[in-house]
Amino acid sequence: MKKRIGSKRTPAAPSPVRRELAALGRHPRKRLGQHFLADTQVARRIVDLAALRAEDRVVEIGPGLGALSDTLVDRGGQVWLVEVDGDLAERLRTRYAARPQVHVVQADALSVDFAEMLGPGTPAVVVANLPYNVATAILAALLSQPGRFARMVLMLQREVVERLVAVPGNKQYAALSVLTQYAACLRPAMRVGPEAFVPRPQVESEVVVVEPYLQPPVRVADEALFRRIVKTVFTQRRKQLANGLRPLCRNAAGTLRRAGIDPMRRPETLSLAEFATLANTLAAVLTGVDELCGT
Repeated sequence: MKKRIGSKRTPAAPSPVRRELAALGRHPRKRLGQHFLADTQVARRIVDLAALRAEDRVVEIGPGLGALSDTLVDRGGQVWLVEVDGDLAERLRTRYAARPQVHVVQADALSVDFAEMLGPGTPAVVVANLPYNVATAILAALLSQPGRFARMVLMLQREVVERLVAVPGNKQYAALSVLTQYAACLRPAMRVGPEAFVPRPQVESEVVVVEPYLQPPVRVADEALFRRIVKTVFTQRRKQLANGLRPLCRNAAGTLRRAGIDPMRRPETLSLAEFATLANTLAAVLTGVDELCGT
């Protein structure tokens, strides 16, 4: 076997992120999905997207080594840093010990009671570089609290953002698209390559600005039923709606026709407004207002 011939290269100096981790005696933890933002220009642009005012209350989820935190603390008012990693949370407490407006919370964001943490006050702004493996769950948890957050600036896997903003007929359009667009207005803001992180992820990232609605853009009589319908039909997205809806209604075809929807259509062709109409039609059926069918 031939050896590769080439000039010897001087090893590159470790990045600031790796130096900080080394000082802590740490490596990125895969189980926590840790990919630390190392590009200061990207960090500044993310904070710019948050459009903070001096009186704003700010929640950063997953601050890690603090790539965004210093700027958030300088621009915002009260700042909560929610970090699941105990070592990094302790480091943040030390770093901001002289800043009484900074509150470090060591916790999994999915277990945090944000109402209790924030207390009364104006809606907060969320900024987060979310771990890919829990990103959609955290987004759903944040959106389940209307009026709690004024705006969210989230870095997610690019493919997830594509699903969030997908429109009917797009192959990325899914239950996640419908339910998120029911709860918030979304604006993709910037793409971020793997080179901006340590360690490099295998995928690209994208920052999306999420503005939760105080009132959804469509009227839904029963939100729980609306969500059940969307999730149920998308679990069988290649089936016609009449078949996909049958677990919720025996006369699914009749219900769809009453809603003005062709029973032969497939879930990915329905708009948010059509899903709302279908949910309201089925709600009337199930409450006995309309006796077209039953469960």
